[in-house]
Order: sequence, then C-alpha cells, then structure tokens
Amino acid sequence: MTAPATLTVDLDALAHNFHALEAVTGVEVHPVVKADAYGLGAVPVARRLMSEGARTFFVARLAEGLALREALDAEPLIYVLDGCVGDAAAVLKAADLRPILNHGEQLAAWRAAGGGPCGLQIDTGMNRLGFRVEDAPEPFKGLALVMSHLACGDDPAQPMNRRQRDAFAGVGARYPGTVRSFANSGGCFLGPDFGFDAVRPGICLYGGGPEGRPDTRLKAVATLGAEILQIRDVPAEESIGYSRGFVADTPRRIATCGAGYADGVLRSTSPDGQVWVAGTLRPVLGRVSMDVIAVDVTGLDVALGDSVELFGPNRLLDEAAKAAGTIGYELLTSVTARVPRLYVG
Repeated sequence: MTAPATLTVDLDALAHNFHALEAVTGVEVHPVVKADAYGLGAVPVARRLMSEGARTFFVARLAEGLALREALDAEPLIYVLDGCVGDAAAVLKAADLRPILNHGEQLAAWRAAGGGPCGLQIDTGMNRLGFRVEDAPEPFKGLALVMSHLACGDDPAQPMNRRQRDAFAGVGARYPGTVRSFANSGGCFLGPDFGFDAVRPGICLYGGGPEGRPDTRLKAVATLGAEILQIRDVPAEESIGYSRGFVADTPRRIATCGAGYADGVLRSTSPDGQVWVAGTLRPVLGRVSMDVIAVDVTGLDVALGDSVELFGPNRLLDEAAKAAGTIGYELLTSVTARVPRLYVG
C-alpha cells in the first residue's frame, strides 16, 4: 500500500461520455480541462480525448495552458478563459495559446502585442466575465471564436436559458466565420439550437449529470476509494470520532477507512454521507477526520485492506455530492494531490 486512498480514472468511460455528448449535440465537442481536468489529470485526460478526436481544449489559467501545451506539443488549439491578463500577451503568443478576451483592456493589450488567434467572450446575462452585448467590439483580425456562458444550464425550465441563447445568436451573427461556442454541460442537453458550432462540456465528460443528478447516458469516470485500515466493535453508548460526533445506540462494527479531509473528503460528508462497501451502501459515522472516516459495517463480511467507494460507479458522483450538500464539481476538484491517480482503460 503506497496510499490508502486512490482516485481511479476510467479513460474508456471518459471516451464514452465524449462521444455521447457528440451524439446529443451533433456538433464538435471542445473539452474543458481546467483545474487539472476537474482533478482527474489534464494531461492524461486530454491525450485520451485527442485520440477520440478532440482538437480544441479550454483551460482557465495561463499556467494550465502552458503545462498542457508542453505536454501535447503544437497540435491542439488551447483557449485560456482568463484572457490576456496583465503582461501575459507575450507568454501566450510564445506558447501558441489563445486568450478569450473579456473586456476592452484585454483586447487593447492583445492588439498592442501584435494580436493573433484569440476568442471573445460575450456576457449574455451571467455578469461574470465578458463584454456586455451592447459593448461587443467590431470584428477584428485574428478573432477565431466567440463564446458565452449559461448561468442556469442545469435547470432546463429556467427562462433565462432561452434569453441568453437568443442574445448570443444575435451578437454572434456579427462575427461571420468564427466558431460560435455557447453550451456548457447542461446546455448540451437543452436542444439542438443551443449547440451552435461547438460545445464546451466539463462535468458531463467526467461523469456528472447535466442537471446535477445522475444521467444514464453518461458513465462514471472517477472512483474515489479508501482502504479499510482497522475494524473494531463499538459498544452501545460509546462515541465515534471527534466531539462525540456519533454515539452508538446499539453495538456497531466500525471500519476506519484511509481517506479524510486532507484527501478531499468534505467534512459535510457527515452526517448524511454513505459509501459503497461489500455490495451495499453504508453510512459514514461521526466527523470526518483529517486522514480517516468511520463507516458502519455491522453485519457485513469485510476485512482489512478491503476498499470502500466514496464516489464512483456504485455511489454516483451527483448522489454523493447531494448528501454532502454540494455539487459534483466540488467533490472532484477537492480531491487533493496526496491521493494517487490511477488510470485504467
């Protein structure tokens, strides 16, 4: 055992999800691999997706783009969502990275550095990054892609989706010859008129559902497992973990498992969290510690060295996230660097 917790990344499942999104949308899929591919490893993820046909990727930070370019060489297009920040223009150009220009100062800085291929973000209502629709610049040399971002794509009934889509269609028509990129993961499932020329999924590539709940069209990609380090019998009325976070009402058999908040297990996993062990879901008892959790294995046939699944194909990402009061994005990106990534498929 090199580490009691492991994040297993199923690259075949990743490829399945990539092609499922192609089938749903009917347009090119441009994977979002920011935040180290949501914690799964941007380089191995991007390499597998390139083997499946992906040729355009999105990252958030300049450093992410530089690392990806170094690993993947010159072939793919890599867009940096932060844009041309500060004096980054020369670095972006040297690495053949394409900034997504978000406001006039970034556009001016990019032009002053000689310009080149880039993207443009139009804010159609999220009020986060991008030019407001009324402030959108005139077409300019080097502009290759125009994008916007849905604020409520995970809620198909939200009227704002249609308002944003129509606003983007209107402003996008001002930039003929560019790639129009609008739909995020949720947007991929809102209908064909949300697809435009290309889509930018993130969480759905990695196994999360488009509406924050499991979707049978997508496969689990990441499995967070933890090894059972010790098994003990706890008498009734004794407590488990810090601050008497759980007091046994009946005798319990407890497995102490090697993953805690230093590995990315959110403290909010308790009291409603469950893990998959020995073919069933069992509750996490007491507080999440830095390095371990306690799981009720009363009546189960388990042994030291067995693994419990905190999320994966049996404890689906969105269900685990809901129990912790959060979203799948946070569960994935919270898994820390001390947890080894194991790639299969």
